Amino acid sequence: MKNNGSLNPDYFQLTLFSDHGSLRYLFFSLCLLIYMTIISANVVIILAVCLEKSLHQPMYMFISFLSLNSLYGSAGFFPRFLMDILSDTHFISRPACFIQIYVIYTYASCELTILGIMGYDRFVAICQPLHYHSKMTLKMVIQLLTFAVLYPVFACGACLYLTVRLPLCGNKLHRLFCSNWPVVQLSCVDTTLNNILGQFVTMTTIFIPLFFVLYTYLRILLVCRRSSSEFRGKALQTCLPHMVTFVTYSFSLFCELSLTRFDNVSPVITVALSLEYLIVPPIN
Repeated sequence: MKNNGSLNPDYFQLTLFSDHGSLRYLFFSLCLLIYMTIISANVVIILAVCLEKSLHQPMYMFISFLSLNSLYGSAGFFPRFLMDILSDTHFISRPACFIQIYVIYTYASCELTILGIMGYDRFVAICQPLHYHSKMTLKMVIQLLTFAVLYPVFACGACLYLTVRLPLCGNKLHRLFCSNWPVVQLSCVDTTLNNILGQFVTMTTIFIPLFFVLYTYLRILLVCRRSSSEFRGKALQTCLPHMVTFVTYSFSLFCELSLTRFDNVSPVITVALSLEYLIVPPIN
């Protein structure tokens, strides 16, 4: 049992930040530029899909939803991160920390589920082209997007609920932003239930969509083998970027979540993996 003298602190301290003197203004400018670029690019995509009637198709609706999710996730990270770059102290209130955890985790989970249903859309379009319009109706698209949002909302909400109710005996987080597992590690009590649920949500959120996408693309490759070279070229040109993006994103997210469970990880690695899925959202 840890010392209960600091039970349930009102603030958390983000200890991964360091004093870079005047260089902080350069870092701030670069990160602000990245944030503005993310906002501009995603707003342009959303407006283009909404205003251009020829883009009112399932795939482009999924892409615009990815852009909307990117705006949501970056808003949960960048404003606070930019403030911390310029600040001499890096404290965040308990409610703000839990809100940031929820926003970032639901963003990352929704990114995977949306990419997963995009893989299904391409599978139907290539392997079952005659049934595409009967299967990928507006009703089906809405149902898929609803599932892609609701599962992360409730799964991440359940994990965060178990974390919020834990009594904490410390307030130092070796992170750039609030993360669930580092907060759980500050608990004064047993966290077995948190560990089990966290592992379950991680596995279902990352690996089920990943294996589903790999399966659908295996089926697509089998179809391409029996088709003309022109068809194979078009199919691979359409599918390969999505598959590479999805696998890379899943791997970086899994590594980032896994490394939060170790204390002696290089700060450089932690920063790189954290920003991998926050700064560069996968937009196809």
